[in-house]
Amino acid sequence: MTMTIGEVIDSLFPTGLLLKVEAYDGSVGGDPAAPVTLRILNERGLRYLVTAPGELGLVRAYVMGDLEVDPIDPGDPYEVLTRTMDKIPTPTLHAAEVPDILRGLGRSAFRRPPLPPQEAPSRLRRLTNGVVHGRARDAEAISHHYDVSNRFYELVLGPSMAYTCAIYPSADATLEQAQEHKHDLVCQKLGLKPGMRLLDVGCGWGGMVMHAVRHYGVEALGVTLSKQQALWAQKAISDAGLSHLAEVRFMDYRDVNETGFDAISSIGLTEHIGVGNYPAYFRTLHDKLTPGGRLLNHCITRPDNRHNGALRAEGLRGSFIDRYIFPDGELAGSGTIVSVMEDTGFEVQHHESFRQHYAKTCRAWARNLSANWEAAVAEVGEAKAKIWGLYLSGSSHGFETNVVQLHQVLGSKLDADQDAHYPLRHTFGV
Repeated sequence: MTMTIGEVIDSLFPTGLLLKVEAYDGSVGGDPAAPVTLRILNERGLRYLVTAPGELGLVRAYVMGDLEVDPIDPGDPYEVLTRTMDKIPTPTLHAAEVPDILRGLGRSAFRRPPLPPQEAPSRLRRLTNGVVHGRARDAEAISHHYDVSNRFYELVLGPSMAYTCAIYPSADATLEQAQEHKHDLVCQKLGLKPGMRLLDVGCGWGGMVMHAVRHYGVEALGVTLSKQQALWAQKAISDAGLSHLAEVRFMDYRDVNETGFDAISSIGLTEHIGVGNYPAYFRTLHDKLTPGGRLLNHCITRPDNRHNGALRAEGLRGSFIDRYIFPDGELAGSGTIVSVMEDTGFEVQHHESFRQHYAKTCRAWARNLSANWEAAVAEVGEAKAKIWGLYLSGSSHGFETNVVQLHQVLGSKLDADQDAHYPLRHTFGV
């Protein structure tokens, strides 16, 4: 007997599928009363699903326009993702049904189509591009994600151009208020005062640099491996009349020659450097601080310290994140970060979680993408815009369900007398 695509789906999910599936051969599978319908529009879509069962195949078919999801807001697919994520059972394959399934799908279904151009090669294939977290490969990975389009980031991030977790001073605060509050809290934790020198590593579009200069009177240097970020930031600094105190360089943080900084902020960089490089990373930053100087490290973390390493989960699981969003990204538990900081000479003064804040931040970014969908598609194309919708909504779900977290860790560099130059009690955030 030759099975239809719908019958194949029902045979693979005998306990039921929380989705309705409509296939191009006219057949239907899954739950006909389900609130979400997947439409496999053509053979190429089927081939994506068959050759990469699960998340990656679904993403490939959806991004390439061979799979429709109804209903869905492509800029903010949060509702459909939260309805279906972690609820789809593992397919069951019975040996007796294999011949019928093979006949029903046809041999061509098992030939993988060309991958979407937005997909990075596998980690194994990326080895040809250099050692993991070597300078050249780090620069390539950063460019893959951040050099999308400054205009696209303006549409998603809003006026702050801050692409890191906002910190909401109240539940009803706007995204812009929360990003302003985040930068100000970092400045307070670092104890910034007029005349101090700040280094911001992985500075993005310069939001932290400009906030510290404007509101705390410091001299600030930011560095980023994204050329487009550096160009945008330097223009923003110039337009704001801050060039006498602020600078952003297109540069690896390891190549900064200056030392003796009073404070260093690292906001959203640690995810990109590799867990095995943490000791060298924190030693480098420790060496660039003056005695008594402070480091504030702000990054995405795991909820435990048992599974440190390659980025495997952000709401949508690792294959999507590694191939489409953060090639070579790695996470560790916040305890690992604290341990390495202490082992490299820092006295850890404060440690705080902002997991719920990042869930809200990602929701706000996805809503921005949805509101600016047509302009975003015009800027980067529909496929790339769809990827970002999945990424932001899936990430929000990941933070909500404690798949991932966000921590700030504050440390001080002791002087020769083991003095941290730190008050008896901190006053920030009061």
